[in-house]
Amino acid sequence: MATLSESFVDLETTRGPMRVHLFTPTGGTPRPAIIFYSEIFQATGPIRRTAAALAGEGYLVAVPEVYHEFEPLGSVLAYDAEGSARGNNLKTEKEIASYDEDTDVLVRYLTAHADCTGKVASFGVCLGGHLALRAGLHPGVTAVGAFYPTDLHSGNLGAGKCDDTLKRIAEVNAPMLFVFGRQDPHIPLEGRRAIHEQLDAVEADYEWHEFNAAHAFLRDEGTRYNPALARVSMALLLRFMAEKIS
Repeated sequence: MATLSESFVDLETTRGPMRVHLFTPTGGTPRPAIIFYSEIFQATGPIRRTAAALAGEGYLVAVPEVYHEFEPLGSVLAYDAEGSARGNNLKTEKEIASYDEDTDVLVRYLTAHADCTGKVASFGVCLGGHLALRAGLHPGVTAVGAFYPTDLHSGNLGAGKCDDTLKRIAEVNAPMLFVFGRQDPHIPLEGRRAIHEQLDAVEADYEWHEFNAAHAFLRDEGTRYNPALARVSMALLLRFMAEKIS
């Protein structure tokens, strides 16, 4: 019977240590790694459960604390108005260069990890969906799963609210999987169209799925959770990762 171990490691960055939560299948066989970028709330219960489920499918899963230079290590923001406000403020205080450095530190750590085959993919939800896509700009990331990536169509991520992720989409050499909810106010129809048009314009390697669902429908906590669509979406992700990095 497959089991998991949970641990964490604090990796050094130029902006201080970054805590990374690791979910590792036991057995000692090297596995492909998935960097799982969280929502604005960091490594919450729903994020940890999703990470454990991915690890249970045979992946070394690493969940970085995206706001490590602002919050004490181990901090989790609450799913309430105060937590939302704090998380949304921090995503535009953190410099884009810091997001990129975090990815580089993670890729270098994982590719050298004894339990990793050397193949690294990125996956994320909400803010993490954007960060997963941006991680695809790194040459060490070989597949990208972006679930309802916020601020991608508007270019509003990071200090100054002027990221260039969508403009640089042609530089992503990894295949991409996109999943959206049509009733997501953070990524309206015109936003999804802008992303889709840019992907087609650069002849990107991608697949695209939309469902009648709200924002954060994958999160197994709160009123927006859609368990049936969450199962379908995770099946899409697992099939995609099995094709691209396993």
